[in-house]
Amino acid sequence: MLTRSSQTIPVTIICSMSFVVILGLCVHKLPLQVPIIVLLSSIVFAIALIRTDIALTILIFSMLLSPEVQVGGIRGRAVVLRLDDILLLTVLLGWLAKMAVDKQLGLFKSTALSQPIIGYILVCLIATVLGVLRGLSNPKESVFYLLKYFEYFLLFFMVVNNIKSMEQIKLFVSCMLLTCFLASASTWWTHFSAGGRASAPFEGAGEANTFAGYLLLMISVVVGLLLCSRQEQQVWLVGLLAFIAGPFLWTLSRGAWLGMLSVITTLLVLTKKRRMVLLGTVVILAVLSPIFLSDTVQQRALSTFMPGRHYNVFGRQMAFAESGAIRIEGWKGSLKKWYERPLLGYGVPGFGVVADSQYVRVLREVGMIGFVIFTWLMVTIFRVARDTFKACGGNDFAQGLSLGFVAGLTGLLTQALTVETFIIIRIMEPFWFLAAIVVALPEVCAAGEPAVLNRLPEYDFRR
Repeated sequence: MLTRSSQTIPVTIICSMSFVVILGLCVHKLPLQVPIIVLLSSIVFAIALIRTDIALTILIFSMLLSPEVQVGGIRGRAVVLRLDDILLLTVLLGWLAKMAVDKQLGLFKSTALSQPIIGYILVCLIATVLGVLRGLSNPKESVFYLLKYFEYFLLFFMVVNNIKSMEQIKLFVSCMLLTCFLASASTWWTHFSAGGRASAPFEGAGEANTFAGYLLLMISVVVGLLLCSRQEQQVWLVGLLAFIAGPFLWTLSRGAWLGMLSVITTLLVLTKKRRMVLLGTVVILAVLSPIFLSDTVQQRALSTFMPGRHYNVFGRQMAFAESGAIRIEGWKGSLKKWYERPLLGYGVPGFGVVADSQYVRVLREVGMIGFVIFTWLMVTIFRVARDTFKACGGNDFAQGLSLGFVAGLTGLLTQALTVETFIIIRIMEPFWFLAAIVVALPEVCAAGEPAVLNRLPEYDFRR
């Protein structure tokens, strides 16, 4: 623990530096939001240095409720700086500074995901360095995207290191559900006032798929908790699920809707609790969907296979709408590039920016070697979450959370066929935060209930 004297010195230094920086920025007449962001970041840094758990709670609310500012551009898209980008980096720096002050905290807690994460980081670095040296990648673009990728992994390790109790986990999850409710409430307001496709608060145009991926993950968590919860908790969980279902449909994201089929399938396969209730509810909703779904939603779903361009799929001619055809053409172009450099690709960001498929992008960036490691990482996450679900059978909350997370993972993996899901900050921040919680759950449960892991005595969740 940091002593009172060790806390006072860095806080005093930070406050003094913040005052000087803000004064200098005001003198140079920069926009008002710049000194405000600097001041806020300094405060969050001080909080992270003293109480990292409080800083993590602030970060949870910023994930979907923070504004964005365009600060420049790189090839193919604008560089948008969000408050949660800044806060995440600030909290990470505060955590690292805290570990530097207190040597007993340790750097990274070893987990089952450590090896595939480190492997993926290394292959990204090697492929990118080779790509830059050969003139295949722009160094500025590469650094920007590498930092973006690696901050998700650092968030995972930071959360794992700071989880100490079940009460702390429940607080984090409650804050995430509250953030989801507030973001959905904003969408309800904008939907009936302005219409159009739903997106997150402060989100730019054309980001409906981002919000859909986030809601896909959160709906999975809510349903998982609902299936394993007691009767007194089910009322508010059902209410929250109904509240966020509307914004999910209004995103008009067919990739996320397809991901929901994977979520439902995973829930039906893994759980025995209320399986028939879940199956019956799904059947009833499917039968009644023409009645309660809006014409816009129905037309969006039916338009997937409207006459457009024809493609040969496993020997059969299939027609796809124009938007789907554009994606297929993008995949073909990316795969053609990958064929030229099959082993390590072109490096991050992969000789281009938008591929409209996570898997195609991984192949183009880090080649087949990186794709194998990425698959290893995803399989390991799935296995750990599934084993956590089985191991924590004595704790309804832990079992429901891990069940919802593993279902959400399968949903995001399905959505990733049409979206670069695993590089989008507003999806990946909550995803890796939840991943850290699920990894830590067995140890936390075992500390509170020593017999809770008797079902899987041979599995070491810390390896």
